[in-house]
Amino acid sequence: MQFPLIMQFPRTEQRHTEAVTEAAQADLSAALAGPESVGTGKETSMTLSTTTPPDTLEAAPPPDTPQTAARESGPRRRARPPGGRQPPWARAGLAALLIGTSVLYLWGLGASGYGNEYYAAAVQAATKSWKAFFFGSLDAGNAITVDKPAFFLWPMDISARIFGVNSWSLLVPQALEGVAAVALLAAAVRRVAGPAAGLAAGAILAVTPVAVLMFRFDNPDALLTLLLTAAAYATVRALSSTSGRSTRWLALAGLLVGLGFITKMGQALLVVPALAGAYLWAASGTFGRRVRNVLLAGIAMIVGAGWWIAIVQLVPASDRPYIGGSTTNSVLELAIGYNGLGRLLGGSGNGGGGGYGQNASFGGATGIERLFSSSSGMATEIAWLLPTALLALAAGVWLRRGAPRTDLPRAALVLFGGWLVVTGLVFSYMQGTIHPYYTVALAPAIAAIVAVTGRLLWDERETVSARVIAAVLLEVTVIWDAHLLGLTPTFLPWLPAVLVLLGTAAAVALVAAGRWRRLVAVALLVGVVSGAGGTVAYAASTAAQPHSGSVPSSGPVASGMGMAGSRTGGGTGGATGGATGGATGTSSTPGGSGDQASPSSQLVALLTATTTRWAAATDGSQSAAPLQLASGKAVMSIGGFTGSDAYPTLAQFQAYVAAGLIHYFIAGGQGHGGGPGGSSSASEISSWVESSYSSTTVDGVTVYDLSTPTS
Repeated sequence: MQFPLIMQFPRTEQRHTEAVTEAAQADLSAALAGPESVGTGKETSMTLSTTTPPDTLEAAPPPDTPQTAARESGPRRRARPPGGRQPPWARAGLAALLIGTSVLYLWGLGASGYGNEYYAAAVQAATKSWKAFFFGSLDAGNAITVDKPAFFLWPMDISARIFGVNSWSLLVPQALEGVAAVALLAAAVRRVAGPAAGLAAGAILAVTPVAVLMFRFDNPDALLTLLLTAAAYATVRALSSTSGRSTRWLALAGLLVGLGFITKMGQALLVVPALAGAYLWAASGTFGRRVRNVLLAGIAMIVGAGWWIAIVQLVPASDRPYIGGSTTNSVLELAIGYNGLGRLLGGSGNGGGGGYGQNASFGGATGIERLFSSSSGMATEIAWLLPTALLALAAGVWLRRGAPRTDLPRAALVLFGGWLVVTGLVFSYMQGTIHPYYTVALAPAIAAIVAVTGRLLWDERETVSARVIAAVLLEVTVIWDAHLLGLTPTFLPWLPAVLVLLGTAAAVALVAAGRWRRLVAVALLVGVVSGAGGTVAYAASTAAQPHSGSVPSSGPVASGMGMAGSRTGGGTGGATGGATGGATGTSSTPGGSGDQASPSSQLVALLTATTTRWAAATDGSQSAAPLQLASGKAVMSIGGFTGSDAYPTLAQFQAYVAAGLIHYFIAGGQGHGGGPGGSSSASEISSWVESSYSSTTVDGVTVYDLSTPTS
């Protein structure tokens, strides 16, 4: 195809064209073997400037490499980043990463039982009622919903409808969401920094302790993290695409954030400034076109969240369950109040840093040090590479200081750096309810920043400044990891010293290596092992432990806020990542004993024999959920999750009883142990039942038969 073009030029120009063709073939061969550099691209640009006249560029365009992607900022000449063809080892490496992640997230998964019984009960209800499926009802009688939108439950609901309600059908979808998040993050970073950096980012995410915890647990954070990672991937694709495809990819990112909103509401919006800012800064095209695309993505985000919210809001209250967590039976109020401003400012049923002080299960005191503090419970969840990531963010931006506006590595740092900084600051200062495991939302950003900057430093490894920066990052990592490991002194007490020694030796070797490439490679290998040692050890210990309750934590000791608000297996597990010792919790499950214990067999048999819409009613979902899971019958939760929701009122409860819809009332239940207490209607209902019905004792539990009033 080039022969007719060559014939049009004089003989000297033909030689120029042949030189360009040979250079392009050489560059293409290098690209097929993996990008050699995502640095300045000096070698390629020098070749073109010395061998190629201006009028021969169209005859032999440069290959798709990171260098050309960085240089060409116009909408028509937007070269693809290194995301197309891969070297042979890249696919094998990705397969190994995903298989390893699957093993880490799936091994021994059944030991955690139902995990969070509150959400497990909602899954059970969804297998019996499609209305409960759509609205996220806690019970199949559709009295009240969980305190989150229903979207995160749907993968578990579908799995449980196919395979039955058990620990594997609940938790395997969560684990697969984790594997998908690792794959998407690896793909996103590969497009801006090459396959090695992509694999590194995926591996860092996979072994982050809080990620191991949440991708093996049935809380909404697993799906939220997947959706946010997918939105970041779509934004990277938008940054590296031409105008039409860029618009579609960015709209997809907006849609995914919208789905994140109906997964965990306001938390999903924390990434929006980063996604929009990176696109406005670095995407190709005019500024007006970029603004238009961001606005279209905003519309897509509203659609992604609004369809479910609109349906729930428009269905008459009499035809749907009460919206748990709200004060006015409104999903909009739930989004703005309890799961919105209430999380940021406190109130609206929220406790948190302002309401629970130094309680590690609720994030401890607010402040810039919250994410780094052992008293907050967050340090051992997410902070293993957090100081390194913040320094790497600054270093990476400095290394790309002279690059064009559309430079992809720098755009990725703006995207993931904005994600990390905005979300981290909100987590640090929010006054409402926050649990340490929320920090899993930071894990993809930390992993991407470390991997991208690591690749940039590798490209500049022959310069002293790059090696010094790499050495500093490594030394900070091992010293900080040794500190975090020291918070649990009985866990591998020899490991901190080993990591510091290896890391320091590797850091010294990096600085002293000069142009000795083999020494640099060896030092880098030792540095990776020492830098990842603490995180990997903690991740493995997390996977080896069962987790249950409503506030699980990572680490070498099984932990989780039990039914009464204390930790299984240790009182300080959240603050020190699972340190042993501490008080043993008690159960709020009527007929149970110990944290999240099963109800007694006699009580379960009593409920199983019922045929009413609700087998029983009790105060608080944390009491109702275990009874429902054990009996397979719907149990009404008076007051919802915390026991403070204004549902049902005394008049509503009396009407249900008069219609024969509730068989038993079980006394002794309670709301969430850390919550603000029961509602006034719950107290009124208890008083009315006690005065109107006679009680019996079933295995130490007071039970009222609502089918036989005393008078």
